[in-house]
Amino acid sequence: MSESVEVSLSIPGFVTVTWTPNRAERKAAWELYVELITRVSVEEMRTGEGILRESLISLHSIFDSTRVILKKYGTVIAKPKKNKNEVSFGFLSIVILNRVLRPYLTKWHPILEEYESRRTENTSIKEHEDKWELNSQMRTEMGEVRKVLVEYSNCLARIAKVTPLTTSVDADNAG
Repeated sequence: MSESVEVSLSIPGFVTVTWTPNRAERKAAWELYVELITRVSVEEMRTGEGILRESLISLHSIFDSTRVILKKYGTVIAKPKKNKNEVSFGFLSIVILNRVLRPYLTKWHPILEEYESRRTENTSIKEHEDKWELNSQMRTEMGEVRKVLVEYSNCLARIAKVTPLTTSVDADNAG
């Protein structure tokens, strides 16, 4: 029998639940864990670092990665559990996509796109973004998304039975 993992995420309205993974869920957890820890999703992007558009693209790609994993393993990783306080890989992955990533991306993609449309030809993308009055706000909100993704990636690591590989300083405190 698989051992259970308590899942607690910093999402408004999300209650602590239990996840007792089956073999397929463990494999799926490892695959998604690798996707998360190799992106900006769990690494802090400090002021002046990186390009905001690239961060949005990276975060958006988690949708594609998750869909591929869900399709690959099928319904065995998404079936409801017998206990109402127990969840599946499918349930958690959809919660992350729809309650964490989607709201952030649907808010910031059009706002950033509108600002990008005003960039002059002789101004670099980085220089243009650094001058943006909403740069700090977008990064702050990205940090909130990151916090949940670090918690989630640490949960996936526990399910996959590996030590979390994130290099993020506050990942040690996230789960």
